[in-house]
Amino acid sequence: MPELPEVEVVRRGLVNWVRGRTIHAVEVLDPRSIRRHALGVEDFMGNLEGATVSDVVRRGKFLWMPLLDATAPLPDNPEEPRVPGVALMAHLGMSGQLLMQDAGVPDEKHLKVRFRLSPREGMPDQLRFVDQRIFGGLFVTTLISTDDGGPGGLAESPLPLIAEEAAHIARDPLDPSFSFDLFYQRLRKRRTGLKRALLDQGLVSGIGNIYADEALWRAKLHYARPTDTLRRGEAQRVLDSAREVMLDALAAGGTSFDSLYVNVNGASGYFDRSLNAYGRQGEPCRRCAAAGIHAIIRREQFMNRSSHTCPVCQPRPRNGRW
Repeated sequence: MPELPEVEVVRRGLVNWVRGRTIHAVEVLDPRSIRRHALGVEDFMGNLEGATVSDVVRRGKFLWMPLLDATAPLPDNPEEPRVPGVALMAHLGMSGQLLMQDAGVPDEKHLKVRFRLSPREGMPDQLRFVDQRIFGGLFVTTLISTDDGGPGGLAESPLPLIAEEAAHIARDPLDPSFSFDLFYQRLRKRRTGLKRALLDQGLVSGIGNIYADEALWRAKLHYARPTDTLRRGEAQRVLDSAREVMLDALAAGGTSFDSLYVNVNGASGYFDRSLNAYGRQGEPCRRCAAAGIHAIIRREQFMNRSSHTCPVCQPRPRNGRW
């Protein structure tokens, strides 16, 4: 499943292509892809046609496009900016793709929803939602005020509004409003294993299995380290490592293990070539090898998934319970 860097790659692409453009028409080719929109196809289309995409926002792995409705009443003060009340929410799931295409490009085999956008010179005029496995989907949602008064997420023009379905998750490490102090306070109270805590979206959002393994490898910490034993410096180190690994992944266009994850132009990321822990079971630990130490990355079962660690530079804690 796409993790934070992959969703951020898509967000940045959409900002360049769709921000400020009006949705002229919507075509739903497979209603299953808008099943989360409870009021059905007609209401989905009615909310979108004629609306203008004001921004593209992301918190964790949640992605949404705030919409300005041309029929909505203007503010009493002409100088006051219009504020969006709803947004188009995109859940990519395992195989969802948001692609910018020209009208002349043949439809993809798994095309589910098509948006025809207002023309802009040199830019494709269609946004297409493609989803092979149909685990993802689109729906229109309400924007509500953030509980801390800060921006809802990473955006070009941040507003203190958040998509209702994303309001329950914590901020992510790339969010300028992320608070390490709040994170550390909550982390110490968790009384669980470190990786379980990193995967808890109520504590810190956007860190999935791949980047948790990579962050822990960089921080030289084992996934089973009890959170209530973490010193402040260790917590800062793992957070910094998570931020660094996700920024590195962003620079590489994300991590693609197959053709299902692509950016808005259909290109795959290549950060998988730079992974140090995840998926490298049976291979030498690069850090230990550089120090002349023989150590092999191992894979262990973890929460119906896998964890990848080096037994030398990430030793299991004696009091590790998870």
